[in-house]
Amino acid sequence: MSVGKVFLVGAGPGDPKLITLKGIEAIKKADVVIYDRLAHPSLLKYAKKSAKKIYVGKLPNKHTLKQDEINQLLVDKALEGSIVTRLKGGDPSVFGRVGEEAQILVKQQIPFEIIPGITSAIAVPIYAGIPITHRDFTSSLAIVTGHEDPSKNESNINWEKISTATGTIVFLMGVSNINLIREKLINNGRDPNTPVAVIQWGTTVEQRTVVGTLNNIVQEVEEAKITSPATIVIGDVVKLREQLQWFEKKPLFGKRVLVTRARSQASELSAMIEELGGEPIEFPVIKIVPPSDSTKYDLAINQLDTFDWVIFTSVNGVNSFFDKLKEKKTDIRKMSNARIAAIGPKTAKVLEEKGLIVDVLPQEFRAEGLLDSLEDQLKAGQRVLLPRADIARKVLSEKLKDKGLEVIEVDAYETKIDAENKNEIIDMFKKGKIQIITFTSSSTVKNFVEALKDESLEELLQGVKLASIGPITSKTAEKLGLQIDITAAEYTIPGLVDAIRRV
Repeated sequence: MSVGKVFLVGAGPGDPKLITLKGIEAIKKADVVIYDRLAHPSLLKYAKKSAKKIYVGKLPNKHTLKQDEINQLLVDKALEGSIVTRLKGGDPSVFGRVGEEAQILVKQQIPFEIIPGITSAIAVPIYAGIPITHRDFTSSLAIVTGHEDPSKNESNINWEKISTATGTIVFLMGVSNINLIREKLINNGRDPNTPVAVIQWGTTVEQRTVVGTLNNIVQEVEEAKITSPATIVIGDVVKLREQLQWFEKKPLFGKRVLVTRARSQASELSAMIEELGGEPIEFPVIKIVPPSDSTKYDLAINQLDTFDWVIFTSVNGVNSFFDKLKEKKTDIRKMSNARIAAIGPKTAKVLEEKGLIVDVLPQEFRAEGLLDSLEDQLKAGQRVLLPRADIARKVLSEKLKDKGLEVIEVDAYETKIDAENKNEIIDMFKKGKIQIITFTSSSTVKNFVEALKDESLEELLQGVKLASIGPITSKTAEKLGLQIDITAAEYTIPGLVDAIRRV
């Protein structure tokens, strides 16, 4: 068996978007991903489905695996022929013990690459509004470990020199020793009034920052109950925080938002949440699949030239329609006699991207609004094609039939429940780590309730805000015993996000 390869990758300081492109490539290549506590778990989504994921996280007083065991794990998996990606928080060369891991690989003649990451020593302070250098304050910087190897007989830190040698000192992994750090600096000449910031879980929605001086920072940290992981910044640059803090001022900062849309559609909503400083947690309770019986759909496509109207009620309906045209080798020009209606702007946009101009787009983005917009244009006897979900509401087709139109309603796609990461989500609810849930359709509500049917939703969702894209979805939620706190005024994803940010 040929020997594999090991990638030693810096995962960045916490914000999953701060990993490098090369780091993502290494995750995608991996047969085995070995990750620690400070590597954001969402980075695992880049891994192959077949990849084995092994957690080796370390707490200050509790290690899942000791370093020697981690080293051996890298060797064993590589010798099995696997491509191994070792994900380490921050930059692996900054107190990340990457040198030790690389030395072991050299001894075993295992090929490896070291991929740098953004170190928390730089990223965490700037997310707190503190540039670690500034020409008006300092042009020098020291990065120091706050947690040396406990087996060493004496410290490698020359406190006498480091205390006054640079304008800014950043301590990593030092919050448990902050009193000792404070005493060492003051006793070796650092001004007791020097500004200090301590930032916990920097670059994430859980970021908390306390500011003081060497004189009082221990008391500030104790009162705020700041614990590991935390970054300590010492120097006059801390004064810039009041003016430059930006991350903590974002509208959704501090909030994790559950996104229940289908995996294929979640990215738009997730991106908007991230832009506003929140952290989207994807829990796709819906999976979009082709219809189990497409006989009626196939027949409708064969008769495409006989329709006066084709009405699309969702982006999924548009995508499935064009997939069906391709499957049946049907030219879109066959529907040249038909007028096109769309229920919302996103659906209309996707149609326009396909080269079709929408004739009717209602002001109210639901079936009732579309009916109002079509009122003066419908004539008895007209044929209407309505490609939609298998579980869609019947109000649109029934009202059209009442007006004397011939409605061909086909299942363009089916929605199935999909709750692969259910246990992880339940655990997050129990730990109070989710603040908002978003529902973008009645299906997402029904499937969410079904997925968690073995749990007490009243207890699980205590303190959690529920946000709905519109009144139909809200009504479904209320029928199922969920209390909706936020309903979008405009029944679109941007409208939903806007409603959330106003709370």
